[in-house]
Amino acid sequence: MGHREDLLEGAKRCLLAKGFLRTTARDIVKESGTNLASIGYHYGSKDALLAQAYVEMVEGMSDAFEGGGELRGEPGSLERFTDVWANIIQTMREPGSLWRLSMEIVAMGDQLPEVRAHLARAQREGARGILPLFLGGHEDDVTDEQVDTLGSFYLTLMMGLMAQWTFDPESAPDAEQLTAGLRQVIEAAGGK
Repeated sequence: MGHREDLLEGAKRCLLAKGFLRTTARDIVKESGTNLASIGYHYGSKDALLAQAYVEMVEGMSDAFEGGGELRGEPGSLERFTDVWANIIQTMREPGSLWRLSMEIVAMGDQLPEVRAHLARAQREGARGILPLFLGGHEDDVTDEQVDTLGSFYLTLMMGLMAQWTFDPESAPDAEQLTAGLRQVIEAAGGK
């Protein structure tokens, strides 16, 4: 690996060990075996490097969300909805969860406008990427309207789950409870 990749991998390890705010440029350099100047050269700033590392870690969760490609039910079905959320929730249960880091980043978002802008763009792509898990198909086929509606809906559910699993995992909902809630919403709307 070159310095760029070494920095990225070092930043990922630092984020999981220390979080965003407590990670220093020196921590990343020590962890990656590079030098301070290489952060600015390759990423522009420590915060930009950490934001990129975080985005890559979140993108790497897609395999876990798919459950090894073993999703039950037809695309768009309640069974598929349950399976995908069960897989997502399982990643929240793991010690040292990436989602605890996510809550830190959300809470400090307005303190780091450069990072916030970078992550906002990545969030939109995350909404595009999550839709095929529920609906089938490919990410390239997802329309902007779907990203702005259904993709935003799923990301809003995920953010709420992250908050609940971070603050009170004992009473946070599981996938079956989410599905039961969705059924009630559908019934209350008259199936429309």
